[in-house]
Amino acid sequence: MRTIKKITVLGSGVMGAGIACHFANAGFQVMMLDLPSTGEGQRRNQIAEQALSQAIKQKPAPLYHAGFISRIQTGNFDDDLPRIKESDWIIEVIVEKLDIKQSLFERVEQFRKPGTIISSNTSGIPIHLMAAGRSDDFRKNFLGTHFFNPPRYLRLLEIIPTPETDPVLVSFMMQFGETFLGKQTVLCKDTPAFIANRVGVYSMARIFQLTEELGLPISTVDKLTGPAIGRPSTGTFRLADLVGHDTGVKVMQGIQQNCPDDEQAGAFNVPRYMQFLLDNKFLGNKTGQGFYKKGEGKNAKGQTEYLSLNLKTLEYGKDARVDLPSLSISKQIDDQEKRIKAIYHSPDDGGRLVKAHLLGLFSYVSNRIPEIADSINSIDDALRAGFAWSYGPFEYWDIIGVRQGVDDAKTAGLTISPWIEKMIAAGIESFYSFKDGKAMVYDPVSQGYVPIAGSVNKINLQAYRNQSPVYKNDEATLHDIGDGVLCFEFRSKANVIGEGILRGLNESIRIAEEEGWKGLVIGNQATNFSVGANLMLIGMMAFQEEWDDLDMAVNYFQQTSMRCRYSSVPVVAATQGYVFGGGCEISMHCDAVTASAESYIGLVEAGVGLIPGGGGTKEFAVRLSDAFKSGDVQIPQLIESCKTIATASVATSAYEAYDLGYLLHGRDEVVINTSHAIAEAKRKVLELSVGYVTPLPRTDILVLGRQGLASLYAFANEFRLGGYGSAHDIKIVQKLAWVLCGGDLTGAQRVTEQYLLDLEREAFLSLCGEQKTLERIQYMLENNKPLRN
Repeated sequence: MRTIKKITVLGSGVMGAGIACHFANAGFQVMMLDLPSTGEGQRRNQIAEQALSQAIKQKPAPLYHAGFISRIQTGNFDDDLPRIKESDWIIEVIVEKLDIKQSLFERVEQFRKPGTIISSNTSGIPIHLMAAGRSDDFRKNFLGTHFFNPPRYLRLLEIIPTPETDPVLVSFMMQFGETFLGKQTVLCKDTPAFIANRVGVYSMARIFQLTEELGLPISTVDKLTGPAIGRPSTGTFRLADLVGHDTGVKVMQGIQQNCPDDEQAGAFNVPRYMQFLLDNKFLGNKTGQGFYKKGEGKNAKGQTEYLSLNLKTLEYGKDARVDLPSLSISKQIDDQEKRIKAIYHSPDDGGRLVKAHLLGLFSYVSNRIPEIADSINSIDDALRAGFAWSYGPFEYWDIIGVRQGVDDAKTAGLTISPWIEKMIAAGIESFYSFKDGKAMVYDPVSQGYVPIAGSVNKINLQAYRNQSPVYKNDEATLHDIGDGVLCFEFRSKANVIGEGILRGLNESIRIAEEEGWKGLVIGNQATNFSVGANLMLIGMMAFQEEWDDLDMAVNYFQQTSMRCRYSSVPVVAATQGYVFGGGCEISMHCDAVTASAESYIGLVEAGVGLIPGGGGTKEFAVRLSDAFKSGDVQIPQLIESCKTIATASVATSAYEAYDLGYLLHGRDEVVINTSHAIAEAKRKVLELSVGYVTPLPRTDILVLGRQGLASLYAFANEFRLGGYGSAHDIKIVQKLAWVLCGGDLTGAQRVTEQYLLDLEREAFLSLCGEQKTLERIQYMLENNKPLRN
């Protein structure tokens, strides 16, 4: 049975170093090699060393934790290539030239041990050509493994076998990439640009065409093709700047040249304005100028102003304001699928652009099966994971309606593949179906629904939508996810925690306890677990000085957190994305957390002039007490805990969250594949449910009283003198100190959780009465960023 323990990365460029870092993230020993340095006074491994040094300085960081760099060794092709015999997988990530790759593989074959996996990260060279002339064993163990940049953050890993690749190896790599690297693995055919770039670059090129045809400003198009339709905020033209126009044009031309039978090959013609950018070396972000460039002025909010390229005049300037009903729709409708459908049907130029783009996409992907993939979901998975779309092409089609999409495409003169017509004729009018908690996809070969490959160990909450929920309100849904386990799903906008979620969570725990369930998962599959408590509601009550109502609301949040802690059944949180404020507080009170590695966890209340008021400050005092060991010098630990909250520190990965105290070793787990988090949480619930005993309320929390207060007040003063905080920040630190130290106690003593909760709530309410806190709350609500006052 195959196992992978050591991996060699051949090439230390941007992709090579990024891939090496991600292998280190996953816990593997990595050797990264590049050309030797031969200059006078240079170290032999200098190229690889410098590449790694540059990589770890990047923002966002390529490593989950700075300490993981110890898992990477550097070397060079001349001195260290013989060491590849120790590796189980060798991946090539060098320059995109076939002859150079073939030459390197010839050298690799001299030293690799038989059975070692060999792969290439090429984005465009046919995989089978690179293995030409190699041994049978080499060719049997050779395939393409195409990562997307940046490798840590983009989840797609395209697996591209050749006709000679061992099918067992293909299955192994599909599973390995998903389970151990956290990737959405997609099986591709050895066709030009594989799947994601073939479809994604077509999508971009078609929007280029439509923008010019409709005469829309590029900034308007970026708004229409960004979050409005479930895509990243870069939209289309900013994405092109990010990718680099030299790279984008190379892919476009490669597809056009190598796919002569592509019925929409004309979409890949390089536009006049793109050639202008290339001729002037305006290649995008890497050169500081592309479709956009920085202006010299500031906008009304004091932000840097950007100028955009006029596609007709080829001059830069501020785009004229365009008032389109379709743009207004994008702001008025929160439900993403309803919003997409509404924009599609909007009769203005914005709606026409989105409609024509989607229809072209529907036509294009229908004709790419079976050319580039055999399954519908392979194409959807590739675009979601590689381009960060919320929906793949066929999922967009389901939103619009398959029959509607076909009729509209035909009206527009586009061709739709015959297999779609057969599907509709058979009475099947959606590509996906959800039944009994399982996701099914239409298979053009068998002409019926089949289970989605690789979904056995995943829980897809979408698959439970057509079942009656165990409980539901406007902000939350309680699902039966099998084996006696419930899942409580946040459903509010941005998963903000308001009264509906708190009420629903209390009711869900009651149902689990009284109706014989084994336990409860708190989890969802939105981009973010939760951005925190409902700041608008807190702000309204504070501005209107409704202190009794605010006190009740804060107390209700605290008691809900404690309900998670002292339920008679295990409660486990499954997190991903932002786990801020109240979301962090709820997770800290669960029996365990299964945190996606990409969980960005933090108590961020200081940014709006508050302290954590839903039990978070109390919980830091509890964890601090538990961390004290006999003979410890306690004050430094106290200061670090206070500093974490006072500076609103956010962990940039689940591994960093251990360092900051948001996660606990031995209790919480990191899940590298985000899509597995809820399934792992369910497993944890079942594990804990065997002989589960409700924890006893804590009465033994050691707080340091006046000694701790004096130290934290001194810390606050140094914080201010060092220029790290304003007078109001110092007031927040002092309120934090009061709770963490148990108030004005004459000395260290043991207190109860409720005692600390009362102090926490009192401090929270008093800060709500401060003018500077109200200013911070208002600024955050209006600008979505903190005010330092």
